[in-house]
Amino acid sequence: MALKITVIGTGYLGATHAAAMAELGFEVLGLDVVPEKIEMLSRGKVPMYEPGLEELLRKHVAGIEGSTGRLRFTTSWEEVGEFGDVHFVCVNTPQKHGEYACDMSFVESAFAALAPQLRRPALVVGKSTVPVGSAARLAELLADLAPAGRDVELAWNPEFLREGFAVQDTLQPDRIVVGIGGERGEKLLREVYAIPIAEGSPFVVADYPTAELVKTAANSFLATKISFINAMAEVCEAADGDVAKLAEAIGHDERIGKKFLRAGIGFGGGCLPKDIRAFMARAGELGADQALTFLREVDSINMRRRAHMVELARETVGGSFLGQRVAVLGASFKPDSDDVRDSPALNVAGQIHLQGGQVTVYDPKGMENARRVFPTLTYAPSAPEACRGAHVVLHLTEWGEFRELDPAALAEVVAEPRILDGRNALDAAVWRAAGWTYRAMGRPRV
Repeated sequence: MALKITVIGTGYLGATHAAAMAELGFEVLGLDVVPEKIEMLSRGKVPMYEPGLEELLRKHVAGIEGSTGRLRFTTSWEEVGEFGDVHFVCVNTPQKHGEYACDMSFVESAFAALAPQLRRPALVVGKSTVPVGSAARLAELLADLAPAGRDVELAWNPEFLREGFAVQDTLQPDRIVVGIGGERGEKLLREVYAIPIAEGSPFVVADYPTAELVKTAANSFLATKISFINAMAEVCEAADGDVAKLAEAIGHDERIGKKFLRAGIGFGGGCLPKDIRAFMARAGELGADQALTFLREVDSINMRRRAHMVELARETVGGSFLGQRVAVLGASFKPDSDDVRDSPALNVAGQIHLQGGQVTVYDPKGMENARRVFPTLTYAPSAPEACRGAHVVLHLTEWGEFRELDPAALAEVVAEPRILDGRNALDAAVWRAAGWTYRAMGRPRV
């Protein structure tokens, strides 16, 4: 008999996972405790922007004309317990207020609500990013609270989704990591992921602690690589070197690679910053804090880049933002996303506004979320409108739309043709040829 799958939590991770499991051919039931979210998803709408997700959802949500009907949503824990053979827990683990540590309250609430409904053998699969040691504790919680007792197994299957590529990363993952407590868990997960495995996705079987560490270790390595090249940008500016050429040269070394060596205003979003901080906090609890002290400098370099962009902008407009119009291109923390959580772009815009600048922001997808975070900023319907009358333009999120702007046409609407490229993604020669003063972090002045 075909497995039936439930997905607990239908935010960014859960909604994507539910739609992808339906695409792989399973009957899927998604649960959330927010009725408005369930109502929206049941209409085939998603509460965030993620390329391809809404189309995939509509292909499978029951009740939508032409859909497969394999995907439904509910707020009933009892219905989930009766329906599912494999239960994926995809709830959020934010950073605790005022601390580096991870807030496990949503995960713990989900397990506490699900366990009493498990009256027959089942597999619960954690996908949330949690501190190492959590899975073993949650496995005991399931055994204690589930009527089926030890017939309910736990596996940990960390997610590695990149915003903007989440559908692809779920259907064609570059690796599938599972931490298991028994052979049955591995067997069921091999069945769940049979298609990606057959198409070549590596299936890595580990113990609970290793599976939990994989996600935070991967994010820590990525954050370190980004902060490394940004540290090199600081040195290049001091020495009048070119960080773009430096990155190109070291990127040819196959031990290093070219990816994520573009200097700029640093990383943000809902994962990297909070994950490396939670990793440091957990290492301290385990008595291994010295192993991760380097991550404090990684975090420090990253936050320093935002302040440096503000300083460059202030210097460019003559030392004070008062009376100066500043155009900010980008609000989301990365392109192909409307996520503004811990967005470097929005942080820079906010800092300049607080220092007296007249800031106008444009982002292709993140405007609504940005307004909620910084309602006092001005928002424009297009890049040219954001730049109208600007004394300096800041390119802070590397959307393809911004790379395709016509510098000559844009020069006609600004007060001063000056641009700061906070992502080192624009063609400096093209902008300079159009009469712009172009400056990027870690690059020589011309």
